[in-house]
Amino acid sequence: MKVTGLGFRRGVSAESLRAAIALVGLGDALATAEDKVREPGLMRVAQDLGVGILGIARCDLRAQGVEGSARVMAEYETGSVAEAAALAGAGPGARLVQTKRKGPDGMAVAALAEGALTEATLTGAALTGAVAKGQA
Repeated sequence: MKVTGLGFRRGVSAESLRAAIALVGLGDALATAEDKVREPGLMRVAQDLGVGILGIARCDLRAQGVEGSARVMAEYETGSVAEAAALAGAGPGARLVQTKRKGPDGMAVAALAEGALTEATLTGAALTGAVAKGQA
């Protein structure tokens, strides 16, 4: 399964997220930090694209060992929410297919990972904060 990981500022627009996603490609699901899964722009883009949102717990973001921004590290215990969320969402042994790319307006960053998880194995309990397709 391919997962598009997203890091973004609160209040991000669906257009900003779409632009970042376009730089790395759309996976079978979107993933981000669990405290941002209910952001209106993210929920809108997921609904428009017909994919679910995976909310990744901080401990799972940290476990990916991703380096990057000191500011992001201080807040989320990972150097890149986009890369760590993509890797964690794609499951054990996942690898980055596209490293993080910042959208044109600087409001969102996206990365794409591929791993062994399949959509069939994902349930509401698979990852903390998972949001099913089409829920608003």
